[in-house]
Amino acid sequence: MDPTLLLVATIILIALAFDFINGFHDAANSIATVVSTRVLTPGQAVAWAAFFNFVAAFSFGTGVAKTIGKGMINLEYVTPYVILAGLIGAIAWDLLTWWMGLPTSSSHALMGGYAGAAMAHVAVVKGFRNSFDAILTSGWTMTLIFIVIAPLIGLVLAYFLMIAVYWIFRNATPKRMDVWFRRAQLVSAAMLSWSHGTNDAQKTMGIITGVLVTAGYMKTFSVPVWVILSAHAAIALGTLSGGWRIVHTMGGRLTRLKPRSGFCAETAAACSILLATHLHLPVSTTHVTAGAITGVGSIQRLKAVRWGVAANILWAWVLTIPASAVAGWLCMLAFSALLGK
Repeated sequence: MDPTLLLVATIILIALAFDFINGFHDAANSIATVVSTRVLTPGQAVAWAAFFNFVAAFSFGTGVAKTIGKGMINLEYVTPYVILAGLIGAIAWDLLTWWMGLPTSSSHALMGGYAGAAMAHVAVVKGFRNSFDAILTSGWTMTLIFIVIAPLIGLVLAYFLMIAVYWIFRNATPKRMDVWFRRAQLVSAAMLSWSHGTNDAQKTMGIITGVLVTAGYMKTFSVPVWVILSAHAAIALGTLSGGWRIVHTMGGRLTRLKPRSGFCAETAAACSILLATHLHLPVSTTHVTAGAITGVGSIQRLKAVRWGVAANILWAWVLTIPASAVAGWLCMLAFSALLGK
């Protein structure tokens, strides 16, 4: 078999493995609230989420994939080994934080790992001072801004949705409200899973298409249909596998949720993620959801949110891109040493 084809096939399989890990790592985003409010059992919830992760395949085009694949890293300095090193760095960070039960962002890990590997390649070829030649500043600016804004949109929208719910149902008893919102939460959970699928699966599409272009198998950056279907199938299968450590953190430890607050958190998070997808921006579905959950928790009183848990999530959020970039950098240096270049 052609060595280049073998390398490309290996990278595609690892990219799909990352997508699978993304599914079970980020499954908590779309099912934590619906499980914690006991609207669905854990088994029912992951099946529900996986279905909507998959049907999101053709919802919002491939704008996010293009941002990840060619909008943030200069393809002039990208080789199949750069993409492989970036993927390994992202997977290593994802597995470490999953084991620790921290709801970090697979999206941030992928961006960081890819950037770190590309910068390491430039450092080897052109010298350390030129490392940032690999980075397309224009592609990172809006992405980094939205990394901060998207969770805040989720938080604020969830807060005002809770106010609207309390005002609309001001004459209803809490028991009657919960009966209604248990049904409504099925819709909001589906909407959140759908938004998660359409944003997160596109990131893997961008990586796979990028390796096809850099290896010379495609002339232009255009995501093939088989790549779209493969990415969504992988993330859906990953979601089916669960991710219970993070479900516990997101659904129970951050704040206490009821069906009405779960509905507001899911709806707010989904709207924020869909806005980012419409703008072709990759965002952290994990942190958007955490922001929305914090928003519904803080409406009662600030003490209703366990700020110690929120602080741990924030630190993991801040560290993910640099930590995965370091992991990607080290992997690329290892490959360079093994290949003698």
